[in-house]
Amino acid sequence: MDASAPLSIRWRSFELRPAGSPPMPPEYRARIEASRPQLYAIARQRYQREMNPGPFGVNSRPALIGEKYAEIAGCGQAFHDGVMAAYWSQARDISDRNVLAEIAEAAGMERGAFLAALDDPTYDRMVQADIDIARRYGLNGAPALVFNNRYLVSGAQPVEVLRQVVEQIAQESASEI
Repeated sequence: MDASAPLSIRWRSFELRPAGSPPMPPEYRARIEASRPQLYAIARQRYQREMNPGPFGVNSRPALIGEKYAEIAGCGQAFHDGVMAAYWSQARDISDRNVLAEIAEAAGMERGAFLAALDDPTYDRMVQADIDIARRYGLNGAPALVFNNRYLVSGAQPVEVLRQVVEQIAQESASEI
């Protein structure tokens, strides 16, 4: 496989705990909290990333809605990167409209138009359409990667696993020619 071959990534909306979900059992939350130090160590050792996540259990829907607007405004990747950094590195609350508006401005959007988009049902429907696709795939966790609309790789996987999937797709594409 050619390492310089183009790769297109399309982020889709997904909510781990959508509005109306039952309360998280305390023992499950405790297991998540107990696993965080190991997760942080892996991020540091394997990827040279320091994790400093935002508040646990925030409503990510406003950020997902904002990303749909950002995509249409041509600022999708910059907004996505800003939201990820805000939550995972800067411990910011990505359910806060002011936090999101700051990220939107840094990504090149006008604050007022962005804030209005957060209340526009068009973008909320776009988020819901993505979530409906995830349900059809049977997804119930993140991360999940779907390659070529055919291959699902669920959970955090080593880069080598992802390479193998891409190589398999390339081989199949070559044999179809």
